Amino acid sequence: MIKYLFVLAFTACLFFSVKAQPVAVANALPYSNYYKIRGGANNFMYAVKKNKSATVAFLGGSITYNPGWRNKVTAYLNERFPDTKFRFIMAGIPSLGSLPHAFRLKRDVLDSGRIDLLFIEAAVNDRVNGTDSLTQLRDLEGIVRHAKRINPLIDIVMMSFADPDKNSDYAKGKIPVEVTNHELVAKHYNLPSINLAKEVYDKIKNKEFSWDNDFKDLHPSPFGQELYFANIKSLIQKLDKQQFTAPNHKKFPKMLNKWSFATGNYQNITTAKLNGKWVLNPAWSPADGLGTRPGFVNVPMLITDTPGAELTLPFTGTAIGMGIVSGGDAGTVSYSIDNRPYQEIDLFTPWSNSLHLPWYILFSGNLHRGKHVLKLKIADHHNINSKGNACRIVYFLRNE
Repeated sequence: MIKYLFVLAFTACLFFSVKAQPVAVANALPYSNYYKIRGGANNFMYAVKKNKSATVAFLGGSITYNPGWRNKVTAYLNERFPDTKFRFIMAGIPSLGSLPHAFRLKRDVLDSGRIDLLFIEAAVNDRVNGTDSLTQLRDLEGIVRHAKRINPLIDIVMMSFADPDKNSDYAKGKIPVEVTNHELVAKHYNLPSINLAKEVYDKIKNKEFSWDNDFKDLHPSPFGQELYFANIKSLIQKLDKQQFTAPNHKKFPKMLNKWSFATGNYQNITTAKLNGKWVLNPAWSPADGLGTRPGFVNVPMLITDTPGAELTLPFTGTAIGMGIVSGGDAGTVSYSIDNRPYQEIDLFTPWSNSLHLPWYILFSGNLHRGKHVLKLKIADHHNINSKGNACRIVYFLRNE
């Protein structure tokens, strides 16, 4: 189970020994230009100031997983509220965006107990992974509704981080689709949000720093991590200044999309019916020397590299998919739901030759409520760049 709980205050590490502060300039754009308070974080502040105990979770990809802004936020919360006992849940996994987050939320975050504040970021990996706009919306709304159904008092901050594609969009006068979806969901559910992608673009244009020399990469340099933290710190300070009351929650607004994944979860791979050409490996690890991701190595997987291997998965819900590990030998699969015509999906990704990449595939996201059957079979051909026909299934994805 991917749960990293940090109860003690953050201890400074070598990464932060580097002095990398955004340089003050006379006409620097204020951080407050790039966040919206909306409904604030009343319930979190009550937990911090009255209960003296609070849990903060961080859900995201590699920018959340890597040392940087997250560690600085945890240290700052301990410093600002020294009488409060904090529990921090680190649920960042590199390469994962909103689709994986929607289905792993329960296991990796909500099963850890009551959460008072949840930070969410997915905008960078949603662009990199090619997640379409409609799926992004269903993912993000699903995460918010799922979290608030489990704990109506949870406060949530949605964040859009920067990357070169977003800089390019803003330069053309376009709002990146990922930012649009993050802000749409945040506004609909009255949540605080931070548009760090726009801040980075604007501050570069304002000549406060440069991408190549200072920020450097979508995985920010220490300078970029400090910039992210400084904005989040400013938001926390603003939230802290607001008058807070006893916890309260409001009725959910109507769903933006009726097919949003508000009950996303994993379905155990052992529920599949196999034709004998599959192996259930209880603790898979690669033999080819390629890298892996936390939670996607030394865990059970359904594995085959045999064309013609088939499985059948009975399930109940409105969405079905699978989480796989896609390495240099990733194959091609065909699938059918409820005996409809088979459709084909290439499991090989642009990164498969260098990494056993966790890759989430949504077969269908708008099924009628009730019972269904998924059929999956391995094709006798594969991507020209692949070395084989492998399929390694870590989870089935289901919106119940």
